[in-house]
Order: sequence, then C-alpha cells, then structure tokens
Amino acid sequence: MSAGADFAALRSHASRLRGMKIAALLAGDPARATDFALREGPLYFNFARQSYDREALDALLAMARAQAMPEAFRRLFDGAEVNVTEGRAALHTALRGNHSGAAAAREAYATASAVRERMAALIVQLQASDITDIVSVGIGGSDLGPRLVVDALRDPAWGRFRVHFLSNVDGAAAQRTLASLNPARTAAILISKTFGTQETLLNGGILRDWLGGSGRLYAVSANPQRAAAAFDIASERVLPMWDWVGGRYSLWSAVGLPIALAIGFEGFEELLAGASEFDAHVLNSSLETNISVRHALTAVWNRNALGHAAHGVMTYDQRLALLPAYLQQLVMESLGKSVKLDGSPVDGDTVPVWWGGAGTDVQHSFFQALHQGTGIVPLDLVGTIRNDDPYAENHQALMSNLFAQAEALANGQSNDDPHRAYAGGRPSTLILLDALTPHSLGGLIAMYEHSVYAQSVLWGINAFDQFGVELGKQLANGLLPALRGDAQASDPVTRVLLAELKARD
Repeated sequence: MSAGADFAALRSHASRLRGMKIAALLAGDPARATDFALREGPLYFNFARQSYDREALDALLAMARAQAMPEAFRRLFDGAEVNVTEGRAALHTALRGNHSGAAAAREAYATASAVRERMAALIVQLQASDITDIVSVGIGGSDLGPRLVVDALRDPAWGRFRVHFLSNVDGAAAQRTLASLNPARTAAILISKTFGTQETLLNGGILRDWLGGSGRLYAVSANPQRAAAAFDIASERVLPMWDWVGGRYSLWSAVGLPIALAIGFEGFEELLAGASEFDAHVLNSSLETNISVRHALTAVWNRNALGHAAHGVMTYDQRLALLPAYLQQLVMESLGKSVKLDGSPVDGDTVPVWWGGAGTDVQHSFFQALHQGTGIVPLDLVGTIRNDDPYAENHQALMSNLFAQAEALANGQSNDDPHRAYAGGRPSTLILLDALTPHSLGGLIAMYEHSVYAQSVLWGINAFDQFGVELGKQLANGLLPALRGDAQASDPVTRVLLAELKARD
C-alpha cells in the first residue's frame, strides 16, 4: 500500500519562493506562458499563473515518479483492486473505452457495451411513444453527473425529450418538479446503486402514484431484483450498474440514460468518446505532458506546500454553471479522507473545500474576497473559445472578463490608497474548450476524474470509498421513530430540537 508522498521538498521550495509574485515569475521566464500550457484534443490548459517555478515543478514531477504514477494509472485501467477498503476495482474507464488487455477490464468493457445496446433499444421504444418528458430520480452520483451534462448540452435539435431532475427528499422539490408536467406524457427513471437510498425510494413512490402505476417507470441499479420488486418494474425496463463503478464515476454507464434521452444516443456516445480519448492521453503521455497529473500536482502544491484551504471553479460559460456542484462531490467525496490506505493518519492536509459559480455573475458577488481578502483561493477558470449563440458581442465581453480576472488576480495593482490596492499573487489555471460539445465535455470530466485519482496516489488515500456519508444517514433513519412520537432520541440537544418541532408543528 502506498505511504503517500513526502512533502518536505515541496515545503522547501515554497519557502524559497515566499514573497515571489506571479508577475515576477512570468517576467523572469519569458517562455513560461507557452511552456506551462498543455493541450489535448479540444482542451487547452495554461498553468503559467500558478505560483511554482520550473525548479519546484521538477520537484513535483519527481514526487509523482517516486509514487510510480504511471504504474498507478495502469493498475486503475487494468481493474486492479484500487478500492482496497471495499475490495473492489474502479473500472469506470471501461464504461467508455477499451484501453487495457487485462481480463477484468476487457470483461467490464464488453458488459458495459451490451448494456448500452439495451439502453439504445429502450430509447427507440420511448421515441415511438407519446412521452415528451422524463423525470430522473436519484441523488449524489446518480443525479449530479447526468444533471450537469444535460444542463450543459441540452438542445432541442439533439434529443426530443425534456429531462427533469428530482433529488432532494424535501417534498417541495417534487411538488415543483411535477407542477408543470402532464402525467400522461411523462415517464420516470429511478436511479440508485443499492435501491436502498431513502431519497430515491420516497421520491420514486411519489412518481409511481403520480403516474398512476409503474407502467412508465424505468430503473437503473446494481440491485436490479430489488429495483424491480420495490416498484413492480418489469425487468426489461431495469438496467444494471455494477459495484466496480462508484456512483460519482457512473454517468458513463446506464446512469447516463437521462443524458442519452436529452441529447440523443449519438450525443451520449460522443460524450463517452471524448472521455475515452482523454483516457488514452493519461495512459500514454509522459508525466511532463500529462494534463491530469499536472492538474493534480498543482492541487497538491497549493494545498500542501502553500496551505490553501479552498479551491474555486469559475465557469465562464453559463452552460457549465453546474460544474462546480458536480466537482464538489467528485473531488470532496473522493479525497475527503484523513487516513491512508493502511489506516495510519495522513501527513498534513488532503482535499481543500471546492466551491464556485458562473462568471460574470460571481464577479459581482464574492470576487471582492478573492481579490482583496486575507485568504488566497486558487482557481480553475473555465471558458469556451467558440460560442454557439448568435450574440458575438456578448461572447467577446465574457472572454475579456475571463482573461481580465485571471490577470488581475495574479498581478494585482499597487495604489497609494491601501483600500484600492490589489495584492495579486492569486493563482489560477485557465482552461479553454474549443467549443462546448459532448466530446469536449467528456474529456473535461475525465480530466478531473484522473486528477482526483492522481491526488489520491500522492496522498496515499483511497479515492473510491465514501464511508463518511453513512453515519448521518444511519442516525436520520434512527430518528424517524422519534419524529413520529414512537421513541425518544438519545442525544440531549436532539431531544430539545424535537420538542421544539412538536411544539410548533
């Protein structure tokens, strides 16, 4: 088991560079702006405004070599037991491409391909019906990935169905989602890996009753028998997923059925192809040119060498507004660990808090703190080179704001009035998609998946379990009898809160 990297050398470089401005790094290294840029297909990344120099970058790359990063990726793709705490592989890459000769990977790819054929057949059946709207019911990884892709790529020219998402157990969410829909023209997909998730079961019951039965219910689950039994769904309308795919890595599987309905099956296959192309890049590139490795090393530099406790993702394309929410789960559920693979405490800190929003809106809300606050928040700034809307002047303004914010954050501005001075030194990575397409979005999501895995290798932690989400859910289930008045809570504060609830109900 990996013990994780030794960060002492990074801290030494951070001490050496303390006080060095990003503008000074650029001025002292004229080739930095181009040499610190990497491209793969329709994706471009510029790391020139990060606060490491070439010597520190060499140390970061040496750390990746010491952790046998290429071999770690090969183990992932081959279906080795990288999820050691649950004794499983993590073969989400096999859902979208065949990049391994290992038997486990080949079998997973063949299995996933067969299920995609079943997906295509179900879509043809739905297209032949009078259904106009689809409600996708799921939460976490069963919701955030499909929701992001559908929101980013929805276009009436690509798919004929309007797809809606229902995740929260709050009944107001179901009420609002269904208010404008016609039950006679609607179908629903219930997505749950175990089919024991409280939110999905409750909302699924609402949909079944609202639709007048289970005839237009579909399901995706790693427990298809339970899914069929719980809601009386015919087996031909239940698609499988597998325990070798974590929920937050599952949008490439049958969990992506809402995506295929929203953007068409060909669009879904293009999404997979874009991710598969990036998979090949990660497997075949040198460490120096591997974009996911560079992204991961940058994250570790900002967290462990510089101590930054937050990371922002700002999307200068409104269609990517849900990317920060998607990445919150992908990154923080994967990397929010405090023990290594062997159970020993981690050295230092792991994942920062990830958050963000869509530019230019966020410039008028929290960018004040990013520019002049006491803390530094490294950013991923994401934009698209070609816009698909007819408003060229708006796109020029959007891109000028994107580039200006990156420049201002890095370089700052001196002023005799301290209230008007900008310290600068705020690092960012600028990410550009040639255009927002299924292919480019698939590649972008795959880039982040592989960056997360690379960070887990560097920290010596497991990126594929999520035991931390379970305790609160267990306690919530245990409190239901107390809410009904059939039992008493053991926690004294909870007892007071329940009394307040009862008094005001």
